[in-house]
Amino acid sequence: MNTAFWTDPIVQLFVLAVLGLLLSRLVLRGHPVWRLIAHIVFLIALTALLLYHGIQPYAPDTQAGDVSRRIFIGLAKAVWWIGGAMVLISSVRLFLIFERKPREARLLQDLVIGLIYLGTGLSLIAYVFSVPVGTLIATSGVFAIILGLALQSTLNDVFSGIAMNLGRPYSVGDWIVLDDGVEGRVIETNWRATHLLSGTNDLIAIPNSRLAKANLTNLSSPDESHGLSIKVRVAPAPPSTVEDVMRTVLFSSNSILKSPVPSVTIKGIDGQAVDVELSCRVRDMAQVAVATNEIYDLVFRHCKAAGLPLAMPATAGGGLQEPDPAYLQHPGTAWRLLNAIPLFSPLTEDEKETLAASMTRQTYRKDAIIAEQGSQFTSLMLIRNGVVAITRKEGDREVELLRLSPGDCFGEEGMLTGASAPGCVKALTFVVAYEIKQERLAALMQDRPALADELGLILSRRLEAERLQTTGSMARGNEATTFAARIRQIFQLS
Repeated sequence: MNTAFWTDPIVQLFVLAVLGLLLSRLVLRGHPVWRLIAHIVFLIALTALLLYHGIQPYAPDTQAGDVSRRIFIGLAKAVWWIGGAMVLISSVRLFLIFERKPREARLLQDLVIGLIYLGTGLSLIAYVFSVPVGTLIATSGVFAIILGLALQSTLNDVFSGIAMNLGRPYSVGDWIVLDDGVEGRVIETNWRATHLLSGTNDLIAIPNSRLAKANLTNLSSPDESHGLSIKVRVAPAPPSTVEDVMRTVLFSSNSILKSPVPSVTIKGIDGQAVDVELSCRVRDMAQVAVATNEIYDLVFRHCKAAGLPLAMPATAGGGLQEPDPAYLQHPGTAWRLLNAIPLFSPLTEDEKETLAASMTRQTYRKDAIIAEQGSQFTSLMLIRNGVVAITRKEGDREVELLRLSPGDCFGEEGMLTGASAPGCVKALTFVVAYEIKQERLAALMQDRPALADELGLILSRRLEAERLQTTGSMARGNEATTFAARIRQIFQLS
């Protein structure tokens, strides 16, 4: 009796279906490869079982029999067709996972799976219920026309989305701009719309039909780098001089890409100004604002250092800006450098004049090594002209930490706190710098001991800004106090 029970085809079908369901849904959930293998094994086992009992699941049942047998055959065929559909669906999902772009191909995946389900349903109707599929499709034509007219707008979005998915003008993660000015990063594409995340962190849903008709610019293709163009007007000067100064501006930038090589183009010249355009690339869209701000700052500083005044806008009738009265009172270069560096902002005008009088001018040829990595500065160097790079050796390779321009200084941490140089200091161009000896600053700080606290705070903020620019890490909260204590100790202040 027990043997007869287990040889019953209904029992065998029930046991096989339960084992396949438990193995697929519970044991192998989250393992797409093994799940596909389990579906294939289940389909093969089910096919062998049905053929063993004389049932052909892919052919209509023409044999007469009792009701229970016909119900069993219909149920067995339904399970077989569903098992075949699961094999195909698992294959589709696994293929998209291997492509490593499951979100990008979501719409295409849903379309293929929908066609598989449709084919499975029609097969069940034809081979289980023995209903002519052609007749059924013909009789449902009127209903399909009515439904299509009612869903015309939705279907337009659906097929537009399918066409764009196949054409692939963008991918999930790309930054796109439409002809009407709407822009953002693509975060999802579905049947109805494409979702963008704007620069202000707002979600924009654009119907696929509108997106298919729009002129679209993909800012992330063929790579993430983005072009940047900045226009500048300077006072009338030889174009070659203007070009050299602007090339130095791009050469000293820390935010732009060095390859492809940035370019400078003279766009126009008249009696009032020279129009010049600076072109370069940044790593991605997030660096556009950072690089733009840095380049404008470098344009101002390099033009000041080269004695090349900026011109007024063309709409303002041309001309030059009025000079600052303070600069007329202090024509010396040394005082102007001190006034441009935040490290010396706590000093009074008299203290700046005294310190400026003690500064000495130093020059360095191109590619000259100003200081080796690990050396200790006993002087502070203020850059008047040129570009300086700070590089650090890490094993067999050399990493560039920072580029310095006119108005920047180096050696302040060593002179004020006794720390060694974080890297090798090298002149990338001909460099003119002014040197402040440690003993000169010591004499000034003896008269104003509180200056140590102010310099410690400014130094900590400067180093924190440099650290964020180079490594992205924040400084410790007590660095200002530590720097002030070191300054007091080195300069022997109470």
